[in-house]
Amino acid sequence: MAQFSRAGLITKPTPLERLNRLSDHLGIDLWVKRDDLAGVSFGGNKTRQLDYYFGAALAEGADTILITGAVQSNFTRLAAANAARFGMRAIVQLESRVDAPSDLYLNSGNVLLSRILGAEVMHFPVGEDENGADKALYQRAEAIKAEGGKPYVIPLGKIENPIGALGYVDAAKEIMAEDQGFDFIVTGSGSGMTHTGLIAGFAPYAPHVIGSCVRREKSLQIPRITALLAAYQDMTGEDLGLSDTDIDIWDGALAPGYGKMGPVAEAAMTLMAQYEGLIIDPVYTAKSFAAVPEMVESGQIPQGARVCYIHTGGLGAFFAYQDQLSQLGA
Repeated sequence: MAQFSRAGLITKPTPLERLNRLSDHLGIDLWVKRDDLAGVSFGGNKTRQLDYYFGAALAEGADTILITGAVQSNFTRLAAANAARFGMRAIVQLESRVDAPSDLYLNSGNVLLSRILGAEVMHFPVGEDENGADKALYQRAEAIKAEGGKPYVIPLGKIENPIGALGYVDAAKEIMAEDQGFDFIVTGSGSGMTHTGLIAGFAPYAPHVIGSCVRREKSLQIPRITALLAAYQDMTGEDLGLSDTDIDIWDGALAPGYGKMGPVAEAAMTLMAQYEGLIIDPVYTAKSFAAVPEMVESGQIPQGARVCYIHTGGLGAFFAYQDQLSQLGA
């Protein structure tokens, strides 16, 4: 880990808290890792990843950060926020991944925050072409170089150098330093960096990591995580000694698709709010947390198990879904 630069974006460790009422309700010993408190501008798990990306950018003397993500990406919003902290220019590219989006989705939430943070916003018309989106960023970076700037691109599709995963190797160490008794770690699985880092970080220890799909179905996410883990081992020179059973993915809350709130996620969001007073967003953390009650009910997480849920944040996007959320509790 010492060979990789960090920018110091996060005060560690983030809190690890027991969810008492949900523990009683579900019949397990449930804890939450509060990475929703990690970093500035509503925080979130991407702060840990950006700690290493910004570390590399600063080491190269970059003055501009370029990043791509969905319209309501927490990653792009946090990149804009941290660029502001370092006096850097931020260019965020927003990809069209959601059909027939509302005006709220297109202009509120993380989009509004990114503009307030001073980011320049560009658009990419295709939502499932990561390589194409990255290519557009690299083209823009070349133009910036021609103007005398020093750009640093944070890619989405390229997995050969997954330095973002290192942030969740750090998180695994934090959790183990505070509590070594967990049976299961539950996290969201989208771009895959958080999920990959947790598998790598917990590999020497006992907890079993479960990734809950928030972007693509299980059959597509398994090869992505497999490729990221292979790239991580090549990057670090570390042999994790993993088997196929170490990549455990659940997609029971993914429907009706990325960026859309479904009934399973809605139930999970309501459960967390009304039992613990914690707000989780409808399309990232609600879909990841849904794995806990659903897998307890199916027996995949047994009664009495000690479980740590990684709260990855996402509240910057919350009010972009106000038209759907306003129907809850009516």
